[in-house]
Amino acid sequence: MRKRKQTAEINKADLKPDVAVQRGAGAAGFSIAAFRIGLVGGLGVITALVIGGILGQLGTVLIYIGLALFLALGLDPLVTWLEKRIARGVAIALVVFAVLGVFVGLLFAVIPVLIEQGTNLVEDFPRLQREVQASNFIQDLESAFGGAVSIADAISGAIEFISDPQNLVAIGGGLAAVGAGVASGVTGATIVLILTLYFLASLRSMKGAAYRFVPQYRRIGFATITEEITGAVGRYVVGQVSLALCNGILSLIFLSIIGAPLPFLLAMIAFLGSLIPLVGTLTASIINTLICLFVSPTTALFAGVYYLIYMQIEAYVLSPRIMNRAVAVPGAIVVIAAVAGGAIGGVLGALVAIPVAASAIIIVQKVVFPLQDSKTSPSGV
Repeated sequence: MRKRKQTAEINKADLKPDVAVQRGAGAAGFSIAAFRIGLVGGLGVITALVIGGILGQLGTVLIYIGLALFLALGLDPLVTWLEKRIARGVAIALVVFAVLGVFVGLLFAVIPVLIEQGTNLVEDFPRLQREVQASNFIQDLESAFGGAVSIADAISGAIEFISDPQNLVAIGGGLAAVGAGVASGVTGATIVLILTLYFLASLRSMKGAAYRFVPQYRRIGFATITEEITGAVGRYVVGQVSLALCNGILSLIFLSIIGAPLPFLLAMIAFLGSLIPLVGTLTASIINTLICLFVSPTTALFAGVYYLIYMQIEAYVLSPRIMNRAVAVPGAIVVIAAVAGGAIGGVLGALVAIPVAASAIIIVQKVVFPLQDSKTSPSGV
């Protein structure tokens, strides 16, 4: 007992100088604990900056991965539908060959037509220019301004500026920049296509690997919600592509009837524009109408009236019937999500905003509301 007491007294004696030192350091304004907190905080800030820089460098790659996963989820319902009739491997192979066939078919079917029609447009451009400048519509506009503004001269100057290849190269940032942009676009499309096919083939195994990160007692619920979210994304992609196909096919038929220039190109613009929610159809319609103005004001008027009627039908008939079956998202949330997504991520942000909103609604309905409903008040009532 005496030895223990002596040892305790010795330990206390040894500790007294350290306490004194710490007190003295505190009086001098220095604290080891504060220094450690500051050091760890500084290292955390540096780590966050490094991670942010890495993500910034990988931004393009992450966009490719996200877009490919988005498209794979859109094709998955078709694989699931075929899987009910044939083996999954055969269904995936059929979908893969179908996607490659459509991609190659568009290249070989559309590009030669676009080149031919583009060549015809270049050859007929002087005649179109004279007809536009001599049209009654332009003359009436000049008369309305009292002859103070020469619209024909303005159009002629703009066309001469655009017709000069040097100006086009200067606007595009140089020939090398234009070529690099085209090559980057083709490379990006190819990468997205390859990643889409890989994700489509391994989507089920990817989901299984993701489920393994969730504890066993929560895995079933997590898998159920994940399947609902991925199903909503897939149905949305199918619905949006269906709307785009309607716009593209109807545009090709109508523009061919009224004699619009480059009907295949204008139909492709209408198709690609309709893939973007809210503003895509309107933007494509305005572009196609302005291009039709090069033929005649009457052709442009017909195109404008057609697109005005079509947008009403799409907004009030086609889109509600297709999208309500795909994703049950209220109209106000659709508008808010599309505008917010476009402001944050541009075209891609607007494209994925509605599926993200649908996923958030599913999570709220399946997770948040049940948790709130299951909780009781502190009094137990």
